[in-house]
Order: sequence, then C-alpha cells, then structure tokens
Amino acid sequence: MTMTELTPPAVAAKRPRKQRRRRAAITHDRSVFRGIGLVLLWLFVALNIAWMVWMVIQAFRDTRSILDNPWGMPTSLDPVNFITAWTVGDFATATLNSVVTTAVSSLLTVAVAAPAAYYLSRVDNRLTRSLTMYFVLGLGIPAQVILIPLFVMLNEVYLTDSLIGLNLVYIGVSMPFTVFLLTAFFRSLPLEMEEAAALDGTTAFGTFWRITLPLAKGGILTAFVLQVISHWNETLLALTLLQSTDKYTLPVALISFIQQQTYSGADWGGLFAGLCIVVIPMLVIYLWLGRRLTEGLTLGMGK
Repeated sequence: MTMTELTPPAVAAKRPRKQRRRRAAITHDRSVFRGIGLVLLWLFVALNIAWMVWMVIQAFRDTRSILDNPWGMPTSLDPVNFITAWTVGDFATATLNSVVTTAVSSLLTVAVAAPAAYYLSRVDNRLTRSLTMYFVLGLGIPAQVILIPLFVMLNEVYLTDSLIGLNLVYIGVSMPFTVFLLTAFFRSLPLEMEEAAALDGTTAFGTFWRITLPLAKGGILTAFVLQVISHWNETLLALTLLQSTDKYTLPVALISFIQQQTYSGADWGGLFAGLCIVVIPMLVIYLWLGRRLTEGLTLGMGK
C-alpha cells in the first residue's frame, strides 16, 4: 500500500490547499520586496538627477549668490564660470590630455583583450583555465595596493610624468575586467558559423576577424564604453603619476583648481562649472549608448 492510501482523505485534501496558500504567501512577499526595491531604486535615480540639475544651475551663479541662497536660480545664463574654469583652471589642456589618454588607452585595451578573450573562450585546456583564473584574480586587486610598485617601475624607465606611462598603466589595470567580460561574451556566440568557416579552409585569425568580431560588435562596444568612462574619471593613478600641469587630465586639473581656490578665495561658480566639464561628457555618452551598453552587459550571461 502507498502512503496516499494510508493517509485519511480529509488530510490528503488539505495538503494542496496548504501548498497553494504557501506559494501565494511567498509570491506576495516577493512582490512586496520587489515593490520596495523599485521605490528605493527610483528614489536613488531621482536624487541623482536632482543633484545633476542643481550642479548645472549653480554653474551659472556667482559665489556670493550661491552662499546667500544655495537653492536659488541663476538670473542669467552667463557662461563666465565656464570661461574661468577653462582658462584659470587650464581645463583646455586637461581636456585634450583626457581625450587623447582615454581614447588611446581604451582602444588599445579592447584591441589587446579581444583576441585574448576569444582564445580563452574557444580553447579549453589546463593553460587556458589557468589564464582565465589569473585574469579573474586580477579583478580583486585594488589600485591602492599596486600604486607604489607601479610608481617605482615607471620611475625606472622614466615614465612617471608621462601620458605614455599613464596609458600603459591604464591598459594593464583594465585588462582583467575587459578579458573577463569579453570571454563571457564570446562564449555566448554560436559556433556553427566558425565551424563552417574552418571547413572552408579559413584560418583561426581569419575566422576571428571576419566572423566573430562582426558578431561581437555589441560586446566590443560595451567594453570600449566602459573603459572610456573608467579612464575619463580615473583620478588616483593620474594624481600619483603626473606632476607637470601641462600633463594633467581633467580630474587632476579639477583638484588643482580647487587647491588654487583655497589660496585665492573660493570661486564656487567656477568649481561647479569645472564639475560640469568633467561629468557632462560621460553623461552624454551614456545617454547615447546606454541601451547598447545594457544589452552588451546582459547578453553574455547565458553561458
């Protein structure tokens, strides 16, 4: 005899009801927590948007009016604060340095990481597994730990106060995350087209260049945009490795501008204008490519 036959009919009938009630309670709890999470998320988004709007508004006001009424509105859209930040803070040179450094380091990072990630995603042996773990371990090393060794090594080859040295550091520091991201993305791509190309006699490099790269343009673009945002906003390495004002990037120039205000009197309008110069370009890029960026980040999660 089975356990169902030994169970009284009334008890057996109550079990499905209890299970349904339990599932309903679990679903209700999940919906409640999800609703709370969405409320907190949109509150966080609203606070960030309000902060951005307030920063832009203050960039068109002078120091006296900002101190008298921090929540006031500008009386005109005079760009004098942006002109002050651009000239006195030397943001013109810093902008050029940031654009060149960010573009070069981001392009080279993706150009080096893409073939490495493709090889690691297609070849499965002890060496590739060890290399993959090596790159994963690199994700857990903070920049503060390697700051002094980097400075000593670059100083030995006379690259401490050089944009070339800063580019090399950015490429090396960004390589673990970029390889890890692109490896997961390449693994999500189908193998049928690559196998057909191999049957036609195409070399491994030809398959990678002609077939895999066009299919992986979403992941490549995602990796590139993430590196652009990271390198544009990076401050610690640039502040440590650069000493000359003509080599400063925008975050370092902003810190130098704040230090100048300490001795000559705080110019809060110019400071907010400098913040806008640093933040708004990345905000525009993210708004322009945000959708593709999200798709590229989530596409490689299937494998």
